[in-house]
Amino acid sequence: MRNLFKASYEQTTNAVVQFQLTTLPEGRFVPAGQIITDSDNMTFIYLMDNGENYSYVFFEQDVWPQLVEVIASEDPVLRWGEQQAVLHNFRDELEGLIYNIEGNSNYGEAFSQAVEQAFTSILSEA
Repeated sequence: MRNLFKASYEQTTNAVVQFQLTTLPEGRFVPAGQIITDSDNMTFIYLMDNGENYSYVFFEQDVWPQLVEVIASEDPVLRWGEQQAVLHNFRDELEGLIYNIEGNSNYGEAFSQAVEQAFTSILSEA
């Protein structure tokens, strides 16, 4: 069974974007340093290692403006309950995906267009 979690924007402090989980994970929950996409559901997914398999933290379109901030700053922090972790390699993974998605119909036209629009300030700097 897959563990799915939705990330919500919390705040930006000292140029570090912070997200929070609406539900709390159980057991081990360690950043795995990898982002994948779910183009059908228009989301980026950060993988968390629970020791036996992965949990998935979804970054849906409502937080994409904050993901633009992440690319311009540093890896974000994820909070859940009293715990938190820096999502290492997030920035580099996300930036690589955005450049790969640009103009790439393999992700689906709707997702590619949404990414290009949301991250236009990043793509125009290249």
